[in-house]
Amino acid sequence: MRIVVISDTHLSGSDLKLPDKLTEEIKNADMVVHAGDFVEEEFLEKLKGIAKEVKAVYGNMDSAELKRKLPEKNVFRVGRFKIGISHGSGAPGNLVAVLTEFFKDDHPDLILFGHSHAAFNEKIGDTIFFNPGSPFDKIFAKYNSYGIIDINDKIEARIVKFQND
Repeated sequence: MRIVVISDTHLSGSDLKLPDKLTEEIKNADMVVHAGDFVEEEFLEKLKGIAKEVKAVYGNMDSAELKRKLPEKNVFRVGRFKIGISHGSGAPGNLVAVLTEFFKDDHPDLILFGHSHAAFNEKIGDTIFFNPGSPFDKIFAKYNSYGIIDINDKIEARIVKFQND
């Protein structure tokens, strides 16, 4: 299974266009995960129109409407692996600790998150912590990025860096 992971898109109004490369990745993936901070529901609906399956949570910058429609946390299985999604909260440097506590009763193999806008891909203990970064905002990162997760008999996670001019 191939999962495209995005977060912190912060799109609204006429800014709803994804880069062509990312749109193609989403169309060809089995699932897209958005780890929050859509900002407006319109972008969620756009994703549902191009992806085979969408899993999402709300972020701190999302509209009240999105916060009513989406969960704060989503835990699901792909094969034998348990995956957790949360936007994250608090100081960016403390996200792993916050997420470890938030998912302590779920014991996920993979935690997908956002919030910091900076890509992160690290196995800590038995859990892979994966933040795809942001495809649009580089305020806290050196590059735009999204993530690709391939799941077969193991989890392979990678960050895709690109120029978004």
